[in-house]
Amino acid sequence: MYYPDELIEEIRMKNDIVDVISGYVRLQKKGGSYFGLCPFHNEKSPSFSVSPTKQMYYCFGCGAGGNVFTFLREYEHYSFIEAVQELAKRAGVELPNIAYTEEMKQKESRRARLLEANKEAAKYFYYLLRGKDGETGLKYLHGRELSDETIHKFGLGFSSKYSDDLTKYLKGKGFPDDILKEVGLSTIDEKMGIHDKFWNRVMFPIQDLNHRVIGFGGRVLGDAKPKYLNSPETPIFDKSKNLYGMNFARTSRAGNFILCEGYMDVISMHQAGFTQAVASLGTAFTSGQAYLLSKYTKDVILSYDSDEAGTKAALRAIGILKEAGMRGRVLNLEPYKDPDEFIKALGKDAFQKRLDEAENSFFFELKILERGYDLKDPERKTAFHREIARKICTFPEEVERENYIEAVAERYHIGFESLRSMVRTEAGRTGLVSEAVRPKSGIHKKPTREENEKKTQRMLITAIADKPALFKVASKYVSPSDFTVDLYRQVAERLFDDLAQDKWNPAAIVDLFEDEEEQREVASLFHTELLGPEDAADRAKAFKDILIGVKSASLEKSSASLGSDIQAITQAVAAKKALEELKKISIDTFNI
Repeated sequence: MYYPDELIEEIRMKNDIVDVISGYVRLQKKGGSYFGLCPFHNEKSPSFSVSPTKQMYYCFGCGAGGNVFTFLREYEHYSFIEAVQELAKRAGVELPNIAYTEEMKQKESRRARLLEANKEAAKYFYYLLRGKDGETGLKYLHGRELSDETIHKFGLGFSSKYSDDLTKYLKGKGFPDDILKEVGLSTIDEKMGIHDKFWNRVMFPIQDLNHRVIGFGGRVLGDAKPKYLNSPETPIFDKSKNLYGMNFARTSRAGNFILCEGYMDVISMHQAGFTQAVASLGTAFTSGQAYLLSKYTKDVILSYDSDEAGTKAALRAIGILKEAGMRGRVLNLEPYKDPDEFIKALGKDAFQKRLDEAENSFFFELKILERGYDLKDPERKTAFHREIARKICTFPEEVERENYIEAVAERYHIGFESLRSMVRTEAGRTGLVSEAVRPKSGIHKKPTREENEKKTQRMLITAIADKPALFKVASKYVSPSDFTVDLYRQVAERLFDDLAQDKWNPAAIVDLFEDEEEQREVASLFHTELLGPEDAADRAKAFKDILIGVKSASLEKSSASLGSDIQAITQAVAAKKALEELKKISIDTFNI
């Protein structure tokens, strides 16, 4: 799918980035930019900047950045085309019909039909719940103390007791057998032919981040097995990369997520006001789900059942969260089995208190580990302490290991030095960590030459973007070929080309790159911190020094790779001459 660049630019220009982001983030004007709390990570002090002149956003805390299209892609998890279509609708821009290849038509049409089938099924289940056939289902939900408002919010429904009811309905709507089978709403076998996958169940529509129904979970009423039945994997439903309730939880702004086991836990918590609750989809927690959570927070509270199975699931999830660079804490629900029971028995305030007191995942692991040791037996007690030391070795940072040694020593009444010695012994024996070399006091690692070169190039791009009038002077001495990093050079080429034509549009440069990480880095190039002095003369000198730094690094690199190529030698001589001229000119030239 393709829209012309001119149309993309029209849509961008008609959607002021400050207006769009203000619909998601509370912004306050400070100087020439607007600041607010970053929607992509949890923070207390605003580091999220939106520039109306550059039409870009950038977070100085987490590095998220880009233009108005990037923001919708990051926040709403839209594709680029979906972001374009949404912003076109917002600006009242009519999009042309796109010419599809036959393969694209078939793929998009198939996916759209699968989503449409699920949407129709969800509407039908919702309708049945409120009719005579759904009385038992509605009675069950009211018995679980769900309000009609909550039932409506989550789109809960009911599947008929007749095994072909939904199939007949959807076929009457024009959906063929192969679509119903592929989307997981119908099953085909020799004995029954085509029939419903779900019947006589309370239905839980599973929605993606954009509130589209991608699958279903069904709870049986009665003693039939399985108790819960979920949609199979389909082209629109990947259980390992989605979470139930995430479409609501991602906007909760609670600073954390509560990870549960079941749909009812999520729903009851949302009804009680804990709108950050989510659940895995009938499977164990996965790394894909951890990655999804990590886009919004680093803090996850595990709210699993307090039985043996729940404990094992919590331990497994802790490991996955650690691998994803996240912090896991464990909720103590005792004496109740699950969050739903707890909230019904003790109320919202008591549950919030338990959330605030959620246990550090490391100490939860130790608590479970302790069950396997008789601490009255000195030998078993020593073995337990050795196991603790082994686990402390898994922390990569020395300061973190020291902190845990101190905390564990206090909790388990172990001598601090004794435990530290044991950790060192285990580290040496297992090779898990090595002793860190402590730098001399007051001495910091100096940036490498390459790091300094990159920083100077970033500062040049930011300086020119902040004050385009500097371009005419700078371009006499520095060209895009002087940028030694490929991505920087591509950005400089477009920026220099635009400014040479008296155009200035940093936001459009972001769209030259499709990869999210590259878009972030491009945004950072336009928001490098310029530690410039207030005095105009000093600022001019600082800019001249930046130009000299970029040109010198470029010349040094090109000279090092010179062979006998006459053209390359000629270019090097010209570059050296330009550098010498640059060093001689007055700083007043840059006082713009």
